[in-house]
Amino acid sequence: MTLEGFFQAMTWFILVYFVLLNGSYLLLNLMSMVSLYRLSQQRIVDSLPQIYSGMEPPISILVPAFNEEANIAASIRSMLQLSYPEFEIIVVNDGSKDRTLDVLKTEFALVKFPEALRTRIATKPIRAVFRSTRFPNLLVIDKENGGKADSLNAGINLSRFPLFCGVDADSVLQRDSLQRVVQPFLYDDEVVATGGTVRLANGCEISGGFLTKIGLPGNLLALFQVVEYLRAFLFGRLGWSVIDAMLIISGAFGLFRKETVIQVGGYRTKTIGEDMELVVRIHRMLRAAGTPYKIKFVPDPVCWTEAPEDLKTLKNQRVRWQRGLSESLTSNFGLMFSLNGGMPGWVAFPFMMLFEWIGPVVELGGYLFMFFAAIFGGVSWTAFVVFLFLAVSIGILLSISGLLLEELTFHLYPKPKQLALLAVIVIVENFGYRQLNTAWRLLGLYRWATQGEGTWGVMKRKGIGS
Repeated sequence: MTLEGFFQAMTWFILVYFVLLNGSYLLLNLMSMVSLYRLSQQRIVDSLPQIYSGMEPPISILVPAFNEEANIAASIRSMLQLSYPEFEIIVVNDGSKDRTLDVLKTEFALVKFPEALRTRIATKPIRAVFRSTRFPNLLVIDKENGGKADSLNAGINLSRFPLFCGVDADSVLQRDSLQRVVQPFLYDDEVVATGGTVRLANGCEISGGFLTKIGLPGNLLALFQVVEYLRAFLFGRLGWSVIDAMLIISGAFGLFRKETVIQVGGYRTKTIGEDMELVVRIHRMLRAAGTPYKIKFVPDPVCWTEAPEDLKTLKNQRVRWQRGLSESLTSNFGLMFSLNGGMPGWVAFPFMMLFEWIGPVVELGGYLFMFFAAIFGGVSWTAFVVFLFLAVSIGILLSISGLLLEELTFHLYPKPKQLALLAVIVIVENFGYRQLNTAWRLLGLYRWATQGEGTWGVMKRKGIGS
């Protein structure tokens, strides 16, 4: 192949890849719009008295906590005030090195309790179990450090109810979150898991464990992430849910059928992407067994969480996410194109492999190739500029559509200046921030390929509630 032929072949490959990538995202966006329209119709019915009111299945809320003294009290207070007939809260202190356990003891008047331990999933040793003398539905487990997945498994072992909801310790739930996220379980007994929307609490006011005023952060990095979260949840996961092919339920807020999770072996402890890995494994194992099931995304329930506001913490988070994605896909590779794979195995898994897993390599490589090809005459500078313009324009279009879906459906940011600021961020994020994220994802891919097991590390927090 001549040099000219090489440049031509690579140029066509990159162009086709970018067209497929952005075309797929636009298709997900359209499916999300249809789903949100149906949701708006369903809301009319939901506003009427519900026949299930007070009859929902009890839920165990599992809260793994490691060095969470800044947020743990506000998070637990918000959960204790949830509007739901019957639930228990199980906080798992995973060998914290700060005052997490002391804060819990002081805030909730904990005393040691001789709880009967039933080990259905192996975990690190449990040092003590505490119950609150103020809140009978609050249980605290103190155990040796084993990671988030190990903590969730310990919580599953001690939980009493058929459904469990994993919630991050730095999160605050809206009062009706459980009522909404449980609804697919009420309508269809084949549902084994549901996920809710996660929004950023940076810039919001939280008092008494509940969000009292919605605002936007003053930090530029956090503003970029507000747009990212809108895009990821409102047309990413919602679009996949429409075709029953959702591979990710956020570890910050997900509801699972306990027996199904135990059946597939619980959370995998040797991964830092335990939330996605569990969902992909559920798909793989239940489809291989021929078991009917459904996994749904519910956009209404909102969980508010704190986002990183400095480059170092944000970089570490994105590197971990990409490593977790790599571990989730490669450990469940048997799902792709499997005989009973269905939409998850034949559409969602290949999409994740092609666009999310190796995407950073092709995207950054594409930018670099087109630049050097223009320098050496492989493509014209006009073609290079057109390529950049199209790549950036489609990125802006996708972000604007996410903002539009938010405004038309939920209208969480009612002030005109808030919408104007988000509209500016939608444009600005495409000039540097998104490329930086791609570079961090590439670094995560490299570390997955060259290093052993990862750890979650330290998340620098300001605290999300008083």
